[in-house]
Amino acid sequence: MLKSTADRYGTVAISIHWLSAVLILALLGSGFRAASTIDAAAKAEILRFHVPLAIVVLLLTALRIVWWWRFDLRPAAAQGSPRWQERAARVVHVAFYIVILGMVASGIGLMILSGAGPIVFGESAATLPDFTDYPPRVPHGGGARLLVALLVLHTGAALYHQFVQRDGLLRRMWYGR
Repeated sequence: MLKSTADRYGTVAISIHWLSAVLILALLGSGFRAASTIDAAAKAEILRFHVPLAIVVLLLTALRIVWWWRFDLRPAAAQGSPRWQERAARVVHVAFYIVILGMVASGIGLMILSGAGPIVFGESAATLPDFTDYPPRVPHGGGARLLVALLVLHTGAALYHQFVQRDGLLRRMWYGR
């Protein structure tokens, strides 16, 4: 099933979710690694991986928003879930979209303002600038930390439903029956 039903997510939503999750973890790892790397050549190498991955996550996020907005409906909340949990889940999901889009915007801002784009992609032999000198660095770093917090909340809630509530919520976001 490509589309979601009242009690399960469809293949498109599941694929976007898990692919995004893996790529976001890779982005967080490479981003924190780049931030702590002093050697400019090593940092540029990490960013050659990080920047294209961020573009893929942007495209997946845009696809996910369009998919939910125009083509698919979300399954109903897990049976017996309190209203506050439904609201909290909605807030966390919207926050994910906002933070991801903000991270992309601040990353683009860093590349443009610092002139690092040509350096990262080998079009210039210059060394990378110090990104802390550019204003988008603060929201980019803060957004990364916020993204980690959202991932912890999201994962914690999924595990709570799986192992405490035992309501099968996690199974709804996987392939098959």
